[in-house]
Amino acid sequence: MYARLPKERIGVAIGPSGEVKQEIERRTGTKLTLDSETGEVRIEPGEDPLGALMAREVLHAIARGFSSERAFRLFEDDQFLEVIDIRDFAGRSERALVRLKGRAIGEEGKTRQILEETTGAHVSIYGKTIAFIGTAEQLAVAREAIERLLGGSTHSSVYRFLERKRREMKRRFIRQR
Repeated sequence: MYARLPKERIGVAIGPSGEVKQEIERRTGTKLTLDSETGEVRIEPGEDPLGALMAREVLHAIARGFSSERAFRLFEDDQFLEVIDIRDFAGRSERALVRLKGRAIGEEGKTRQILEETTGAHVSIYGKTIAFIGTAEQLAVAREAIERLLGGSTHSSVYRFLERKRREMKRRFIRQR
């Protein structure tokens, strides 16, 4: 099984003194071989074939701009990765891509921060994608908010939507206890 990393993300996947690579191998029971020229990663499965899929998912999160610490959240059973391609909303226009990326980030990162704080999901805006790590419920809310933003909704209406969803999630959490 293979994965591909952007060249500038290889260092993150290896980590200081190879610590990140070793941690992925240890937690998934795989052997990773990284080619720093091409960015290709060979994932050799161990005894558990699901380990290779997990390693590929963690590497995909790192490739999409997450720190290794945040990518390691994917080792938890209830955490998932979701990636949205901004080009689906921008078409082929480079200017539209930059504009939509700016809308998702917000002034000084405010929109991204509000999105993370209200949903509990981690958000990475990197290249032509927006990626999330969180529970299924967190991802659904974050995806809906980003799709509204990229579709042209005002920031204030998206913030109201996020606040409403946060209250609903909080109420559901309290009822479950």
